Amino acid sequence: MRAERDAREADFKAAGADLARAQIELATLKAETAGQESRFADLANRILGETQKNFLERADQRFNQAGESNEAKLKALLDPVKDTLKRYEEGLTRIEKEREGSYRALHESVTQLTQGNAGVVRETQRLANVMRSSPKARGRWGEEQLKNILSQAGLAENVDFTLQTTVNDGERNLRPDCIVNLPGDRCIVIDVKCPLVHFEAAFDEEDEGVRADLLLQHANAIKAYANDLGRKGYWRQFERSPDFVILYVPGEHFLSAAAERAPDLIESAFRNGVVIASTINMLALAKIMAGMWKQEALREQAQEIAETGKELYKRLATMSGHVAKLGRNLGIAAGAYNDMVGSLESQVYTQAKRFETLKVETGGKGVEPAPMIETAIRPLTKLVAIGTDPIEDAAE
Repeated sequence: MRAERDAREADFKAAGADLARAQIELATLKAETAGQESRFADLANRILGETQKNFLERADQRFNQAGESNEAKLKALLDPVKDTLKRYEEGLTRIEKEREGSYRALHESVTQLTQGNAGVVRETQRLANVMRSSPKARGRWGEEQLKNILSQAGLAENVDFTLQTTVNDGERNLRPDCIVNLPGDRCIVIDVKCPLVHFEAAFDEEDEGVRADLLLQHANAIKAYANDLGRKGYWRQFERSPDFVILYVPGEHFLSAAAERAPDLIESAFRNGVVIASTINMLALAKIMAGMWKQEALREQAQEIAETGKELYKRLATMSGHVAKLGRNLGIAAGAYNDMVGSLESQVYTQAKRFETLKVETGGKGVEPAPMIETAIRPLTKLVAIGTDPIEDAAE
C-alpha cells in the first residue's frame, strides 16, 4: 500500500511539475501573444491609416475629376438654358418697353378722344342751340346734308347740280334749294325742309299728352310746307322737267315721326306734286339720277361708235368702187395686151421668120414669143351694195 501511495505521490509531483512548466509556457505564450497583438494592432492601425489616406486621396482625386467632368457637362446643359433665359429676358424687356410705349400712346389717344368727345359734345350742343334759334342755320345744315348725299351718289356740284338758283315765274323770284340737271336738258327741283322746333320740343317734354300734341304739330308743319311747295309749282319754270318737286327731310326720325302722326302725309303731298324723301330715299333717288348720266354717257358712246362705223363703211364703199374700177381697167388692159400679142404673132413674127429663110445675119438672138394673159380678173363679189348701209340700219 505504501509503495502504491509513493507511486501516486511521485506521479502527483510529476504532474505538478508538468503543470508548472505548462503554466510557465502558458504565461510565456500569453506574453508573446500580447506582444504580437500589440504589434498586429500597430500594424493594422498603420495599414488602416495608410489605406484610409490612400482611399481619401484617390476619392478626392476621383471626386475632383468627376466634379470637373460634371461641371463641364452641367455647363454644357445649362448654356442653352442660359441663352434661352437671356433671350427671354431681352424679349421681356423689349415687350415691356413696347407695352409702355403702347400704353403711353393709348393714354394719349384716350386723352385726345376724351378731349375730342368733349369738343364734339360742345359743338353738338352749340349746333343744337344755333339750329333751335336760327331757321337759316337749319336750312344751311339741311342743304349740306343734301349736298353730301348728291356728291356721295357721284354727282358734281355746279356740273350735275346747283344750289340756291333764282328763277322768275313772271310775278316773283323763286329760289329752290337745289336743281339737279338730267340728260336731255331736263332737271329735277329739290327743296329742303328741316323741321326741328316741334320735334325737339316733343322729345324734351316728359308729359306724354303734350308730347303727342307736339309731334302732331310737327307732322302738320311738314304737311303745310309740302302743300305750299306744291302751290309754287317749281317744275313750271323749267322746260322738260317732271311735274313734281322733291321735298327732302334730312332725317329718318323727322319723317317717320310725322308719318306716324299723319298717315296720309306722303300721299297728300304727292297729289300736290311733291315727293317727300328722307335721307335713305334721297340717296336712292340721287343714285338713280347719277345712273341716268351714266346711261347717257353710254348712249353717246354708242352713238359715236355708230357714227364712226358709218363713216368707215362709207370709206370702204368708196374704196371698193376704186378697186372695182381698177379691176375693170386691168381686164381691159389684159384684153388689149392679148390682142396685141395675137397681132404680133400673126403679123410680125411670120414676117420676121422670112429673115431666117433668107439666111440674113440676125446676131444669133431669135425673136422671143410674147405670152398670153390667161388669168381672169377676180371681181369683188362679197361687198354689200353701196346703196345699203347695215350700220346705219342698225343704228336706226
